[in-house]
Amino acid sequence: MADPFSTSSEDVIQRVLEVPLNTAAAQDKLEELYQISETCDFITKHHFQKVALQFPDSLLVDSVAVAAEIEKNVKAKVYILGDTSYGSCCVDEVAAEHVGADCIVHYGGSCLSPSKRLPLMYVFEKRPIDVDKCVTAFKQLYPDTQSHVIVLYDVNYVHAIAELRTALQSEYPNLVVSELVCEGETCYSHSHVKRKQNQENDQSVYQFGRQFSLKSGLGIKDYSIFYVGQEGTTLTNFMMTWNRCTFCSFDPSTSTGRTESVKINRALMKRYYAIERAKDAAVVGILVGTLGVADYLSIIPQLKEAIHRAGKKSYMFAMGKLNVPKLANFLEIDVFVLIAEFYKPVVTPFEMEVACNPNREWSEEYVTDFRRLLPGGQSHVPLAELQDYREADMSLISGDLRRQCLDSEEPDQTSESSSLVLRNQTMTVANANAAASFLSGRSWQGLEKKLGETPVVKAVEGRRGIAIAYEEEGTS
Repeated sequence: MADPFSTSSEDVIQRVLEVPLNTAAAQDKLEELYQISETCDFITKHHFQKVALQFPDSLLVDSVAVAAEIEKNVKAKVYILGDTSYGSCCVDEVAAEHVGADCIVHYGGSCLSPSKRLPLMYVFEKRPIDVDKCVTAFKQLYPDTQSHVIVLYDVNYVHAIAELRTALQSEYPNLVVSELVCEGETCYSHSHVKRKQNQENDQSVYQFGRQFSLKSGLGIKDYSIFYVGQEGTTLTNFMMTWNRCTFCSFDPSTSTGRTESVKINRALMKRYYAIERAKDAAVVGILVGTLGVADYLSIIPQLKEAIHRAGKKSYMFAMGKLNVPKLANFLEIDVFVLIAEFYKPVVTPFEMEVACNPNREWSEEYVTDFRRLLPGGQSHVPLAELQDYREADMSLISGDLRRQCLDSEEPDQTSESSSLVLRNQTMTVANANAAASFLSGRSWQGLEKKLGETPVVKAVEGRRGIAIAYEEEGTS
């Protein structure tokens, strides 16, 4: 697959993203693979009239057959969602609301990010796994039967975990098997359990839609973690968050187990480098997603305040399906806040707080869930007082001295710059003086209200290509 983050404009246009293509399932297999009876019971029980079925690209081949089978058995109108704003692992409530859906049935893999707008049912893709080989790999990786081990897994293998637990728990008394937890009262999946209260004398851990209990007196660092699933973002998030644990994994697609290497340390150092870039940045772009992940609007004012106190200016963007050409249109942005890699460094809300809040220091804790940063969250740290930002420090990247505070003569935050670009009555693209001056020199300055001022002309053929390399401009 071509590098999706290549700086070559031609590669950006012509790159091909690999999507696993499944052949259509036989009619007699639809019930088993897509749990149609349970889905119909879910719809009938709650009297839903409009149902949105969200499929990942790899399962779209069966979407029409599944929708037809459901409509045959329930008195409801079924809509197929096949193009999500971000990854297909997230529940796309916004797309469902476009058709006025009463609920969503989400198929395939899921990150289990909590959603709060619509009732939800998960139907995980049942990927094949050889449990016997998994047990053998586990015993080879953990020859000491007294080992303290936590079993985590990709959601698509939840169907095999009970069998795995039965095969191991008698021989490994200190084995802890996590459970998938559906957060909130609007989630109705038979594959989930509601979040449990802390068990007596045990410490309950709940994160990433998983819950498990540690023995009294032991912390997460006292356990090793055994992960069932392919290498990918799920495993990376686990390793980044619980970076003091040793990790082993079993890949069901190859039926092989291995001890994960210390590459996570290199990944953490890359993230620390991104924090340094954020500290050097003068203008920050806050990328706001369009999905309905719970509390995502609450983190925005907290980020804006942290950025402001650190003497930086910020843009705010509402943008679906991020890609290189979109972000390359905003060269005045030094760093973006989101999880991805684009032309400019992209950092997480946690990393932005490390860069902007003197009270939060880089440590062994790494937070990937922004909800933990909000007041009341397990990792919340109040913003420092303004006087704490006065001390200057040196950039580890450029070697220059940098200040992390606003000038004593701060601009009036209530007055509007004449260079503002108006998007609507509630959001502006930019309010930064330096960025606004850069913006004013561009030929395209965003959408402006010029009612009656724009002459009506015949439509003409526009440019072809992307903004940084139109075809007729040639190459330099």
